[in-house]
Amino acid sequence: MPTSVPEAGLETLHHQLRLLNDRLELTQLCDRYVHHLDKDRGSDAWLDKIFTEDVHLTFPFGEFEGLEGLVGFQQMARTTFARTHHISANHTVELDGDEARVAAHLMAVHVRRADEPAADFTIGGHYEAEARRTPHGWRIHRFIFDLVWQSGEAPRAKAEAA
Repeated sequence: MPTSVPEAGLETLHHQLRLLNDRLELTQLCDRYVHHLDKDRGSDAWLDKIFTEDVHLTFPFGEFEGLEGLVGFQQMARTTFARTHHISANHTVELDGDEARVAAHLMAVHVRRADEPAADFTIGGHYEAEARRTPHGWRIHRFIFDLVWQSGEAPRAKAEAA
């Protein structure tokens, strides 16, 4: 004898499934970002798969706006460091319809010369990523990194390098 689920029960299940799926997609979005930072350093083709066109990134050493600003940020990272290793973890996701906020921890190791991996610059901190649902899936439109600690020689700011 088949059992029927009341219409309200199906609606509740559908809502819960959508929330779970959104949380998974947002966590995966943040994980893909740090993966691309390390594995796709030579290409900027992935940026629009992670960020909106009007993205705004804030780091202790500068702010970067729009996809063109991110291209500059990536170029700076490529020319400063031969290799990087980023780890993002402990994601918490807050959903509000088609808007979301992800908070997480981030650690990153930056190696200037591939033949000297022990001479690294390492950072740790927290980030908040604000994302929105787009026709192409979730995309980050604001990313703020809060540096908690660092070790090794930090990159010099442009003004210091001159």
